[in-house]
Amino acid sequence: MTVRRDFQESARCRSDLVIGREELFAGARGQLASGGSVLLHGPAGIGKSTVLRALAEEYGATARTVLRCSATESESHLPFLALADLLGLVLDEVSPRLPAAQRTALESALTGRGESSLLRDGLALRLAVLSALRALAADGPVLVVADDLQWLDPASAELLGFAARRLEGTPVQLLCAVRTEGQESQEYDRQLRACPPGTLAVRLGPLTRAQVAQLLDHRGHGGLPRSTVREIHRTSGGNPLFALELGRALADSPTPPRPGEPLPVPTSLRALVLSRLDMLSVEARRTLLVASAGARPTPALLRAAGRENAEAECAQAAELGLLATGPDAPAVRFAHPLISAALYAEAPAHERRAAHAALSTAASDPIERARHLALATTGTDPEVAARLAEAAALARDRGAPSVAAQLGLLAARHTPADGGPGPGPEERRLAAAEDAITAGEVDLARDIAREVLTRASVPADRVRAWIIVIDTAGHTMAEVDAVFPQALADAGDDPRLLALVHYQLAWRALIVEGDFTEARQAAAHAAELAARGQDRRTELLALAFQAQTETLMGHPEAPRTIKRALREPQDPRVACHHNGAGSARFRWLVMGDQLAEARTTVTALLREVRRRGSVESEVHFLRGLAETELRAGHCGRALDLARDSLRLARDSGIGETASAMLTSLAEASGGDVDRALALAREAVQHAEEDGDQMYLSRALGALGYAQLVAGDPAGTVRSLRRVRSLELGLGITDPARGRWQGDLAEALVRTGEVAEAQDVIDVSREHALRLGRESVLAVLDRSEALVRAARGDREAAVAQLTSAQDRLGKLGYGLEEARAAFALARLRGRGPGAAAFDEAARMFRRCRALPWLRQVEDALAAPGPEPVPGRPEAPAALEVLAAMERQVAALVMEGATNREIAARLFISVKTVEATLTRVYRKLGIRSRVDIVRLAAARRAR
Repeated sequence: MTVRRDFQESARCRSDLVIGREELFAGARGQLASGGSVLLHGPAGIGKSTVLRALAEEYGATARTVLRCSATESESHLPFLALADLLGLVLDEVSPRLPAAQRTALESALTGRGESSLLRDGLALRLAVLSALRALAADGPVLVVADDLQWLDPASAELLGFAARRLEGTPVQLLCAVRTEGQESQEYDRQLRACPPGTLAVRLGPLTRAQVAQLLDHRGHGGLPRSTVREIHRTSGGNPLFALELGRALADSPTPPRPGEPLPVPTSLRALVLSRLDMLSVEARRTLLVASAGARPTPALLRAAGRENAEAECAQAAELGLLATGPDAPAVRFAHPLISAALYAEAPAHERRAAHAALSTAASDPIERARHLALATTGTDPEVAARLAEAAALARDRGAPSVAAQLGLLAARHTPADGGPGPGPEERRLAAAEDAITAGEVDLARDIAREVLTRASVPADRVRAWIIVIDTAGHTMAEVDAVFPQALADAGDDPRLLALVHYQLAWRALIVEGDFTEARQAAAHAAELAARGQDRRTELLALAFQAQTETLMGHPEAPRTIKRALREPQDPRVACHHNGAGSARFRWLVMGDQLAEARTTVTALLREVRRRGSVESEVHFLRGLAETELRAGHCGRALDLARDSLRLARDSGIGETASAMLTSLAEASGGDVDRALALAREAVQHAEEDGDQMYLSRALGALGYAQLVAGDPAGTVRSLRRVRSLELGLGITDPARGRWQGDLAEALVRTGEVAEAQDVIDVSREHALRLGRESVLAVLDRSEALVRAARGDREAAVAQLTSAQDRLGKLGYGLEEARAAFALARLRGRGPGAAAFDEAARMFRRCRALPWLRQVEDALAAPGPEPVPGRPEAPAALEVLAAMERQVAALVMEGATNREIAARLFISVKTVEATLTRVYRKLGIRSRVDIVRLAAARRAR
């Protein structure tokens, strides 16, 4: 496959160069920085030249001499051409330093004035190239940059390889790129053997779908629907060059491809991948066209579609490299997806319709038969439309909502607009939009709904379309505020339609206004309207939403509302929906400390939504399962699930803020604290931009926790004070919702604000006692023990910590239990508490809570005096000090450093320093030494 030069991307923008290549780029950079050489390899268009240029630009500045060559296929027959590119400009510099025979041979080869050849001047020429590189290296580092090694003329390749193998010990580095079509490519092996010893081989593979989306966005094609980006990724095989060319073609096309059809392939790429097509027979080409039109073509399917000699014709195509071959591959598989797309795009429209017509009777799957029938039919046809609608329903039942959406759009296109029996075209378009939402393709759903609104006059269709527009806004509901009055106007006095709108108004009250009371009332009103209109699905969703808000509010009606939402008859679509009664029950179980039952519940929900292909619900329940595992102290498992949720959320564009928040909690508990901080700040920023008060408080809670783990109690106090204020305004009283109260109290103790810490504990305890939140009460006791320790009551603190640890263990909260054990160990000190530190480390290790385990190791490694059973009585002069100031002064008298005081009192070093400043001012002294003198004077009396 030959890539023309006009396809190769320039190195204009640095951020292009490493999209999807960050790790590989870092490895190559490290190799070059250490003085080594790098060989980039991979298939055509994969980005080797782009990465090569970036590395050359970065490291060329550090070399005294940079030698470059970039071969082309058309010039590969010219001997010594690449050598002339490399050494032509430095020939005058190195010639005088070469022996006469070597100089003559090299000048003859580079200038063409003689008849030099490897056969005639082999040894002299080889030694001349080696000597020339050594001579340049004697004056400073040399970087040899060679692109497209596969097109190097054989003579230059031989000479460069000879020299490269003998350059060890000289400051000459090679940075090369070669095209290879497979991991075990012979071309790759040959080129690596010709490189200096220790050369790092870096294979560039295909980009992921998210990376392709990032690349397209960066190059100005970010407005494409996610479903289209997914098809670009599939068709390009993750090849960045192919993806960009497809993106450009789509951007330039006046009309997007029809549902179910492959992407339009630009002429440039068709010529690139179909250069061997002319070598096929006419019949073999027709057979390949039928294969390109099929979803999973096999020789048997092709024979059933009328291609009698399918095996022989496929074998001919395989010999030309158009089809992939494999002993265990019964399917007909193209060597690259782009070949199939280009072949289909190249064919005339009537030939494509004929291929689909043949497959509409040959395919065994009813969904495939219906799709091919639609693509073989022009104009409207009610019978074809009905078959497509049936196929869409079958795809929906199979858990393929994306396929259902495509088939639904095809059904709408073939449905006559002049009425008749059965659903009309707008109704079928709306069903397709709802399937697209389920599949996570919200931009496609939004576009369909807005198109329907330009034509529809039936109130039910218009309200349904408005609801889709609102649904696709997600947590940016404030952006569609103008939709609600229009939807209410279209609903009129129909209770079924009004129920749909009021259900969305309940979400708006929660997300935009942050008003739980209004949200609860709107949900209850929606449930009442739905019951009156006999719309059980909306009634169940509204009841589940009402139950969720009541749970978070700590409302006494929550258990009763959940039972109402779980009564029969149930709608199977709602039962496993992320806003359904099953989800509300799961939240109630988690908040009520029933972790085992919560895990069983959410696992079953996750399994069902995966079967149905509901992306948004899958993202939601992945988060739910991750949260359950995190509560249980299974930090490694929680981190894996949270990362999966975030990956899926970013890929689909659904639930990114919530998934970033949950992943931050998991990273802070069992992964990378810096990443936890970054994710939490990202979640806070998105929630603030979206005006989402509900998730803003959750995101700030995650940030506060990450700051606590990172050793920044002052930052924790700032973040969690905002959470406290927000939840007070929202009307959230259940401390099990965010579980931030214990972290805020602990951070306040560390910053010396003990009174506020006690106030947080007292207020939270009152609500926890009312609601029976046992794990919250145990965590609050753990925090209160730190308050007591800060006030000097060690004995009571030890007793309270021991009790809290035991209760948390019995409830199954492994990480919180380990945190209590760690606090107990710090309170007892390293002497008598050495075993307690070991126990805390063991518990954190069992939880795979690596950031916390590192804190235990740091506490054990920190120097400091052993704690003593009692502290010396403070001198009388110290009686003017506050409680915290007296404790700090007393520890100074013992000889403790500021860091040791901070560790003993669970406060920060900055707090110790600020406290000492106040002590100096009150006592009229200037330094720690003066405190010691006061103590000595007191003892002398």
